[in-house]
Amino acid sequence: MNFLAPLFLAGAAAIAAPVIFHLIRRSTRQRTLFSSLLFLQASPPRMRRRSRFEDLLLLLLRCIVLLLLAIGFARPFLRNPIAAAAPSAPAQRILLLVDVSASMRRAGLWDAAMARAEKTALELSTDDRLALATFDRESQSLISFDAWTATPSAQRPALVASRLRETGPGWSSTHLGRALVNAAESLVERADDPPSLVRRIVLISDLQEGSQLDTLQSYDWPKGVSLHVERVETASRQGNAGLALLDEPPPSASATNTTVRVRITTTRDATANRLEVGWGTGDGSGFASPASELHLPPGANHSLSLVVPRDSAPDRILLRGDTETFDNTVFLVPSANLATRILFLGDDPGDDPKQPLYFLRRVFPGTNASGFMVTPRKAADAFSDDDSHAALAIATGGLPDKQAGSLHEFVDSGGTALFAPRTADTAASATLGKLLGRAPMAMEEIPARSYAMLGELDFGHPLLSAFANPRYSDFTKLHFWRYRRFDTNALAAANVRVVARFDSGDPAWLEFPVGRGRVFVFTSGWHPDDSQLALSTKFVPLLFGLLEAGGQVTGQRPHAYTIGDSVPLIPPAASGTSIHPPDGSTVTLSTGATNFTRTTLPGIYSIITASSGTSRFAVNIAPSESRTVPLPLEELERLGVPLRQQNPELKPSAERLDELAATEVESRQKLWRWCIAASLVALFLESALAGWTTRRVAPAPDTTTATA
Repeated sequence: MNFLAPLFLAGAAAIAAPVIFHLIRRSTRQRTLFSSLLFLQASPPRMRRRSRFEDLLLLLLRCIVLLLLAIGFARPFLRNPIAAAAPSAPAQRILLLVDVSASMRRAGLWDAAMARAEKTALELSTDDRLALATFDRESQSLISFDAWTATPSAQRPALVASRLRETGPGWSSTHLGRALVNAAESLVERADDPPSLVRRIVLISDLQEGSQLDTLQSYDWPKGVSLHVERVETASRQGNAGLALLDEPPPSASATNTTVRVRITTTRDATANRLEVGWGTGDGSGFASPASELHLPPGANHSLSLVVPRDSAPDRILLRGDTETFDNTVFLVPSANLATRILFLGDDPGDDPKQPLYFLRRVFPGTNASGFMVTPRKAADAFSDDDSHAALAIATGGLPDKQAGSLHEFVDSGGTALFAPRTADTAASATLGKLLGRAPMAMEEIPARSYAMLGELDFGHPLLSAFANPRYSDFTKLHFWRYRRFDTNALAAANVRVVARFDSGDPAWLEFPVGRGRVFVFTSGWHPDDSQLALSTKFVPLLFGLLEAGGQVTGQRPHAYTIGDSVPLIPPAASGTSIHPPDGSTVTLSTGATNFTRTTLPGIYSIITASSGTSRFAVNIAPSESRTVPLPLEELERLGVPLRQQNPELKPSAERLDELAATEVESRQKLWRWCIAASLVALFLESALAGWTTRRVAPAPDTTTATA
């Protein structure tokens, strides 16, 4: 017999109580009447017999009651051969997700993460499957489930350790929500999975407060997938102070502004409050000029303006006095005039408030602050090489054949054009046909009786995406005095998408695909003779919608990018263009490349071209990585992520499995119930026997009468 709670057997020691009571019970059983003892000489008592047990059956019943109660509380069970074999734990599919973001560069974190990962791999059985992935801004798979299965079981922990040693933390931000969603999707139930399969994500991270979790807000977490968090912490636990460049352009070479603003933040657990901020030397070893001293309490932030030295061109700002130095440098370069170009084809004077060009220049003033520039081209001007890199080309009337042909080539190669004819004449019809690569499209002038309104709009089109919110989708106050109507048959033959219609049903805004680009047609212009569009609040978002619908870059190149950002190349890379990252390597770009994506290191990048020489841009760590205070696990639970206990065993030990098996057998047998029942029966018999014994030895009543 086995016991689930054997400590209760110690209660059997209470059997000694009735034994002791039986031994010390020496009360007189009978009474004998005797005369006075006054004349007798006292003598000491002499023991004539040894102490002996009386009523052995009564003593035995009392001992049995106590013994049965002790056995019942100890929960006995009989272990049979089937139950003796502990059930094997179900197989597991585990995705080991390791954080390699910039905050993991803090002292001791990466070594602790590798140790946790190797320990997890060691605790798995041969039937379990594991996949290894790292994440920062994006997730990267290092070991797949198939690769784990193909590796001999004895070599699997070493495989995990070697892959992590080859990786190491980078400089990117922590997009934890996106990584968890990708991990959960890879663990969703498959048709060939056994019902008992355990699917789990093991997250090894510092789980810092700056982790991005927005992806989890709209994600429905799959059933059967749980998350186990292995949080790693620094040994010092002295908090962190971070340095970030404020979101405003630094001074250009010709600007009068000679200051740069930065923000210094400290975490709630920061211990050092004396900090120094200033311009750094070229190698980052120290300050190039006297630094500013700050005293910040924990959890505070402070903005500081630094004067740019006139006798040098520093490219970095340093923060000193912080224990964790991974985020104590920001890089910057003078902003270059890389404004987005809008090409206007026509002879409009730019200062006439009745012409379309006047309003375009009010929207895109062409200053460094705006980042946009309108470039007029007269009808007699030919296209230049720079014109082919414009973000948008606009024409409001008939164009010469050569210019119309150049505009068609611009669109066919991927550009975006807007054609808004002011009249329905033959030249405009011919230009539109030439632009679309078709025959001239007939159009007629339609004057509105009073005014026309937009009656049907496609808010799913990128052109109108800014107005999709019901707060901004009201176009009823926008009036059109006249418009052009196109031939219905010609529109039916073309692959056209009508973005908006007038209340009469005629198309107002249309989109024609041409080669790799697209042509937008406004049948009514924005100048006062045609409509109120230029005077409405819809005009500016509509023009920016044209740029976004064409996939063009809006605004000037930022003064500094964040690790992992895609850097647009304006103009596209020519033959021989190369980029030199901060580590001194050289990346040769393919001809025609429009973006550079290998921004994996913080520092200054140089773009070298044969025609325009060298230009530079800066790449910095995301400011969110400086928020190193641990994120509460309750935040993940609030977003619907099921969490296991903080430090559970990945697989129950042999002792735990044996205990579970014993509990299951005992719950089926329930022998304790029989012990309690038997003790109640014994207690009843003991009570009955005690009552009978008492009556048997009771003295007879005294019937004698005393005489004088």
